[in-house]
Amino acid sequence: MSQRSGNRGGPTRAEVAPLGSGRFRFMLVVLIVAMAVLVGRIVDLHVLDRVFLQGQGDARTLRVETIDAHRGMISDRHGDPLAISTPVVTLWANPQELPSDDIQRMMLARALGIGLDELNARIERYAEHEFMYLRRRMTPAAAQKITALHVPGVYAQHEYKRYYPSGEVTAQLVGVTNVDDRGQEGLELAYNSYLTGTPGKRRVLKDRKGRLVRDLHLIKEAKPGGELTLSIDLRLQYMAYRELKASVDEHNADGGTLVMMDARTGEVLAMVNAPSYNPNNRADLDIEGLRNQAITDAFEPGSVMKPLAMSAALESGQFSPDTVVDTSPGYMRVDQYTINDFRNYGKLDMGGILLHSSNVGMSRVALQLPEDAIWQRYRELGLGQAPETGFPGESTGSLPAPYNWSDSKRATMAYGYGVAVSALQLASAYTAIANQGRQLSPSLLKLDGQDPSGKPVIEPQVADNLLGMLERIVQPGAGGARAMVPGYRVAGKTGTVRKVASTGYQTTAYRSLFAGIAPVSDPRIVTVVMIDNAKGQEYYGGLVAAPVFSRVAGKALRLLDVLPDKKEALK
Repeated sequence: MSQRSGNRGGPTRAEVAPLGSGRFRFMLVVLIVAMAVLVGRIVDLHVLDRVFLQGQGDARTLRVETIDAHRGMISDRHGDPLAISTPVVTLWANPQELPSDDIQRMMLARALGIGLDELNARIERYAEHEFMYLRRRMTPAAAQKITALHVPGVYAQHEYKRYYPSGEVTAQLVGVTNVDDRGQEGLELAYNSYLTGTPGKRRVLKDRKGRLVRDLHLIKEAKPGGELTLSIDLRLQYMAYRELKASVDEHNADGGTLVMMDARTGEVLAMVNAPSYNPNNRADLDIEGLRNQAITDAFEPGSVMKPLAMSAALESGQFSPDTVVDTSPGYMRVDQYTINDFRNYGKLDMGGILLHSSNVGMSRVALQLPEDAIWQRYRELGLGQAPETGFPGESTGSLPAPYNWSDSKRATMAYGYGVAVSALQLASAYTAIANQGRQLSPSLLKLDGQDPSGKPVIEPQVADNLLGMLERIVQPGAGGARAMVPGYRVAGKTGTVRKVASTGYQTTAYRSLFAGIAPVSDPRIVTVVMIDNAKGQEYYGGLVAAPVFSRVAGKALRLLDVLPDKKEALK
């Protein structure tokens, strides 16, 4: 009784176990089967049907694409372009996608202008890579002919290429960029960060062949590089280069340099070198031709330094324009050296010393001054210091410190030996004579009405006296007669200096120089001309460099609308 009543509450644990065990096994089997199906599908998709998935992914690819930003333009003071960026196309390929069919490869090779064997060799070399260049920086029209072939694996990338409209005329000043559009020389290098644009970004949808399906949205706008306006006047630059090159060719010289500065602002209106090079075609480029010698090269200037040394003498209180110095007998011994004049000029006043370019006269003056007087004047004029134009590699020149100097050192420095200057430094120093004693710092950028950076160096009266003395040199029968400009009063100084070699001063190689100011009545331009190693009978500065100044200054004054002078008697 009690046993039956004990079962009344329901089935026992033994009766439930078989049923519960069956359900568990059933559910376990279901889960295993489901997991097997899922794993099988994953294996099918990722291993057996990988090509299908890859194709679907390629057909619906979201990409972030770079928007190229062009480099800023460089122009002259009037806005004429000197360096501009033009759109080009670079063709590249994925070697793993290129067809193996010889016919298609032959079509591609012909379009690229190369042989089939060369193309196959390049493809083989990059077979393990997914990128190789086919042709860089093509014109869009030329690239279109190749992309129109629709060869699989060939893609186009849009870029910019630098073009220089003025070619060799401004090459060494403006400089060049490399294949990646980065500045390598000249102002392109100096202002690279300013000229370089900031690329933009956009999100796009492309198909498997790289074709644009949809432009989704802009992420970041491209920002073009800054524009640079130079101080040079392209009209004067062309004219100066033509005249300088003609003189170098005429005298079979090694080269030449010309710098023209605005006598009122210090802006460089023209800066040319010969020989030059074509920045648009650098296939046979001589590396030496890249240098802007007007800024980067220093040389002993010779007699063109005499007016600057004379300014120190006239300010010392020991000399006046009327002071007479006896240069007889045309030579003098200083230490163990002999200083010579071209001939015995006898007694000369200060202007006469400059007129006849008397080394003896300048030496006698220098030896009566304090030991560092002329050195100090040169230092005040910026010699031995960088002109701070920002141009890469600008020369500081050479101005030895005045310690334990011999008399011969003091004497030779007064007529331009033992120091070294660049053409730009020399032109800047002469602005002090042209500008009533106020020297102007050279600027390669247009100042746009800003106050020129200058400093008083020479007393105004002394500067005016020197200007009058230099005008006497550019007169009929004088050493600078060939620098005369019809209709204008001109002042200047000639110079002829022996070149230095490893064995000392050469006896048959010279630099011919002329530094001039025009017009005297109201100076507008200061110009320095240097012809390097003119060969032949004519090598003096008055015969070689002065005529270049005459032609360049005359045309420049007319282009600048400077009215001709009225005839006035010399002071």
